[in-house]
Amino acid sequence: MEEFWAFYVSQHSNPWTRRWHFIGTLSGLLCVLFAAVSGVWAFVVASPLLGYGLAWYSHFFVEGNVPATFGHPFWSLLCDFRMFGLMLTGNMDKEIKRLGKRPVLQEFHTEDNE
Repeated sequence: MEEFWAFYVSQHSNPWTRRWHFIGTLSGLLCVLFAAVSGVWAFVVASPLLGYGLAWYSHFFVEGNVPATFGHPFWSLLCDFRMFGLMLTGNMDKEIKRLGKRPVLQEFHTEDNE
């Protein structure tokens, strides 16, 4: 997880990419919460559309890269929630500094970690 996390953070170097992700994740979570409270389960369908839609927009039009979700959906989702939590608590900048400017593989391969 830690090696993929370093790769994930490198793919979110632009602060606006991280902000779009935060808005997408928050919107997705609010959709699920609203669905649970209201019983309007169509909002569950809206959740990934909003969450991924805003995140993918940020990769294609802000960061200029391909979303890591395409190659690693499970790890990307876990890392997105980790990034969301760090941003929510104000610790994402500290995490970026912790990771520093160490070289990160341009592409993360799961077979390298098996």
